[in-house]
Amino acid sequence: MPGIDKLPIEETLEDSPQTRSLLGVFEEDAAAISRYISQLYQAMHRIYDAQNELSAATHLTSKLLKEYEKQRFPLGGDDEVMNSTLQQFAKVIDELSSCHAVLSTQLADAMMFPITQFKERDLKEILTLKEVFQISSNDHDTAITRYSRLSKKRENEKVKYEVTEDVYTSRKKQHQTMMHYFCALNTLQYKKKIAMLEPLLGYMQAQISFFKMGSENLSEQLEEFLTNIGTSVQDVRREMDHDVETMQQTIGDLEAASDPLYLPDPDPTKFPVQRHLTRKAGYLNARNKTGLVSSSWDRQFYFTQGGNLMSQARGDVAGGLVMDIDNCSVMAVDCEDRRYCFQITSFDGKKSSILQAESRKDYEEWICTINNISKQIYLSENPEEIAARVNQSALEAVTPSPSFQQRHESMRPAVQARPPTTRTSSTGSLGSDSASLSALSLDSLVAPDTPIQFDIISPVSEDQPGQAKSSGQAGRRTNPFGESGGTKSETEGRAKLYLN
Repeated sequence: MPGIDKLPIEETLEDSPQTRSLLGVFEEDAAAISRYISQLYQAMHRIYDAQNELSAATHLTSKLLKEYEKQRFPLGGDDEVMNSTLQQFAKVIDELSSCHAVLSTQLADAMMFPITQFKERDLKEILTLKEVFQISSNDHDTAITRYSRLSKKRENEKVKYEVTEDVYTSRKKQHQTMMHYFCALNTLQYKKKIAMLEPLLGYMQAQISFFKMGSENLSEQLEEFLTNIGTSVQDVRREMDHDVETMQQTIGDLEAASDPLYLPDPDPTKFPVQRHLTRKAGYLNARNKTGLVSSSWDRQFYFTQGGNLMSQARGDVAGGLVMDIDNCSVMAVDCEDRRYCFQITSFDGKKSSILQAESRKDYEEWICTINNISKQIYLSENPEEIAARVNQSALEAVTPSPSFQQRHESMRPAVQARPPTTRTSSTGSLGSDSASLSALSLDSLVAPDTPIQFDIISPVSEDQPGQAKSSGQAGRRTNPFGESGGTKSETEGRAKLYLN
């Protein structure tokens, strides 16, 4: 028989949109099987009912023929030949009635029992697991949403502990339910073959047994064919038993290995940050502005694809482009009461997104990964090795963006001005930019009686390695970790909000 399609149990914890999309195909298949089996069950039940009726009718006929001699007919009631003939018929029909009774019993055991068991037990189990999985998935989404709303400024340890426990419990329940659901759907691919072949095999074997009781001239070719079908069913059953055992072992191993991952913010000492990545995927919360000062957060699955950042809603077959992250800038930001937030700005500054990671590990890995992609490291022969060298100072790389006052204090003129230096990397320290700005004073940038100004930092891009920045050129700089710098032309190019 052809191979069996299976759901990947190993991907249940990630719960990606691709896995959910594949799950939808298996659920549609299960629904189609359920409809077809219901129709097949009704047809077979009619055969069984007809056979029972035939057995009962044959028995009644035999009984009536035996009682013929007891009847008192006004005319011809004492015909001994007729009586003896009908008694012989009664004996033959009585034997035939016994054969029909045996056939009814065999149909009940070999045909109706397996298809009834499949319909009432296996298909109902799939529906029950589907409902339980949907409930656990909704509970997990609710717990994650509540966890994402934890206040950063008014942190309550008791509330945080309760929310964390809720996330752990709901995630563990969803993972375990999803694994068992996948196992049941995979097993269904075997059982649907058995559920159709085994009742038919039982029906034919019962008919053969019935005919053998009256005749030994049954075709040997048909017997050989049925024998082959029986052997095939046994092979499928053995393969199913072996695969079920393997899946159960996989579930046990994954349950034991995944227990620490149920926590939304795992211990970084046990799961260290990987700063050399050039590809990453996972769920992030994206901020969407709904008004002048109001915003909402939507949770979606994000992944990188070459130099693009993609997003994909649950159940979608493919993802959509969020932005081109080649030569983009990425920085950690303080964002209201949300933790682990970072901002990505496209190379031309026309598009930016603020995203929230679930844990500090994801937060740092996303910043490092996007920074590596922005440098086009993924195009090199050994991207992970190059990225590892670039991100040697990873612990200093994920500091929040400095405030307006801190940035301008860092740009105050030094005692002695130094000429601007050539920048070779976007991960350079703020000192080199401060030196290039030391000839400028804050008073020279802000004229007397000028209204109070707040900088809305416009995106900056990364200089090419080995290219010197001239004082008259409006250079662009990328620092994915919150540090900023630039020349006077950059300062004047920023958007300003005037408060009179």
